[in-house]
Amino acid sequence: MENSIKKLLKDNALVFDRALEKLIPRAYTDKSLIQTLGPPHYDYSPEAINRALAEPIWEFLDRGGKRWRPTLFLLICEALGKNPDDLLDFAIIPEIIHNGTIMIDDIEDSSEFRRGKPCTHRLFGIDIAVNAGNTMYYLPLLTLASYREKLPKETVTKLYEIYVQEMVNISFGQATDIAWHKGLVDVDRITENQYLQMCILKTGTLARMSAKLAAVLAGADNDLTKRIGRYAETIAVAFQIRDDILDLTGGRFSEGKGGFGQDITEGKRTLLVINSLSKAKVRDRRRLLEILDMHTADQTIKREAISIIERSGSIEYAKEYARDIVAEGWNEINQSLPQSKAKEKLRAFASYLVEREI
Repeated sequence: MENSIKKLLKDNALVFDRALEKLIPRAYTDKSLIQTLGPPHYDYSPEAINRALAEPIWEFLDRGGKRWRPTLFLLICEALGKNPDDLLDFAIIPEIIHNGTIMIDDIEDSSEFRRGKPCTHRLFGIDIAVNAGNTMYYLPLLTLASYREKLPKETVTKLYEIYVQEMVNISFGQATDIAWHKGLVDVDRITENQYLQMCILKTGTLARMSAKLAAVLAGADNDLTKRIGRYAETIAVAFQIRDDILDLTGGRFSEGKGGFGQDITEGKRTLLVINSLSKAKVRDRRRLLEILDMHTADQTIKREAISIIERSGSIEYAKEYARDIVAEGWNEINQSLPQSKAKEKLRAFASYLVEREI
């Protein structure tokens, strides 16, 4: 099943790119600007918009990414008995927002590389990257607006409510993460529950948005929509935990981010770090805190920190925790979904994301 999920992601990526081009042209013309913005009072400047918006957005989108959130959307639609091809325009909404948040995150973190290349703000400048990222927060609303005459009013209202609430959630999650990263609060007192709640707000938001949009469009009632959203949320949190593990254990994933142990360099309190600090011997705990506060890029020192985390059993703890929360989320929706191949793929899809090596 793992190979079929990989193929599904690969095949869907091409489909999603075409859908993305429909909403965000690779090169704006007067015609496409009128479709996006309405008729001008004077004259648009397509060249300026392409250089400062379309070009940086597509330079980043063309780097790829797993595109797993829109795939999750389609699987949920199919599992609920809808033809996913009919709802493709909605599938890319969280993906556009996701890429916008990455652009902004990289500025906030002063990052150098993303997906194996210099970050957008390093290539185009901070002003262009901020504006492009913010534009990607709002462009998907045009999709909702274009369907307001084609869908029941109640459905459209629910879609807008989901969009607004999740965008608020992601900003609060990011605020929490920034406060910890900048040391605005005592980071050594962060609990596992606080970390996980931050992940629910920051990382879980767009998966939850994907799932809830899909459920509403597929005609699910409020209770099922909420439970499907919760399942997607657990997948996203588990995905983040897996990211944190891969950052420490290396491989192609960490190479694409600019090297292993970037979370150590940034002094991040991940689930692995928080758990290790709670279980490590006094000397190990002091040394781990010292290394995290150094923000070092020295590979030898980073490996020392990783060894402490490994000795405390926190890597295995995080792996099991990720598996457990996804299993619990599945149990909440299992009986509500009719048996189908789509349902089997949905479950296998979650397992793949939790166990992946890249």
